[in-house]
Amino acid sequence: QVQLVESGGGLVQAGGSLRLSCAASGRTFSNHVMGWFRQAPGKEREFVAAISWSGGSTYYTDSGKGRFTISRDNAKNTVYLQMNNLKAEDTAVYYCARQNQGGVRVLEGYDYWGQGTQVTVSS
Repeated sequence: QVQLVESGGGLVQAGGSLRLSCAASGRTFSNHVMGWFRQAPGKEREFVAAISWSGGSTYYTDSGKGRFTISRDNAKNTVYLQMNNLKAEDTAVYYCARQNQGGVRVLEGYDYWGQGTQVTVSS
């Protein structure tokens, strides 16, 4: 069993920054791709970023490139999402998840999910 717990969300003004953390418990963390997704009210959950097990490869949605940075510390079983220059459209609940199969951007390929952390960006 894997448990994922997100933290670091909050209310921030447009142009501000937040750093999300996702702490994982359980055996299998370091050998899996980890991803961040988000879901805004009335919208489907969407891919934000992902990182390979080694941290050597990272993937971003177009809207996050240049503003978001995903990283991981396998010794701490933690994955991070640094978000800079936040915009009102980034407002959503952010989830971290462990990938099990398939493409890194595909929601259905992730098997364990955290409970989410709310990010609200005021304009």
